[in-house]
Amino acid sequence: MTDRFSEEDVISNVTRLTRSQLLNFIEGELVRPAKGETGFIFRRVDIARLELLCDLSHDLDLDETALAIVMSLLDQLHAARQDLVAIARAIDTLPSELQTRVIASMKQP
Repeated sequence: MTDRFSEEDVISNVTRLTRSQLLNFIEGELVRPAKGETGFIFRRVDIARLELLCDLSHDLDLDETALAIVMSLLDQLHAARQDLVAIARAIDTLPSELQTRVIASMKQP
């Protein structure tokens, strides 16, 4: 199973996606594929993002501006989640007494 997809692969896999929509999504930087010698190279995450963009634009009738806002918020949420995981990992490396103090201070208003 490949982790790299061509523009043709993407259009055939994301059934509601047209070539013009794909190009608009790329132009609007709603999806950021790599640029290869023969064209754009998409990853699985790009395909998932394109499927979501199609759902939002077709099912909820969101325009490009609204799509950009929603995707920006989702990206921020994803980044915050990654930060939270990194913080949790850092706390896990602390001595247990310090872990307890940190967790207790997080529970205070």
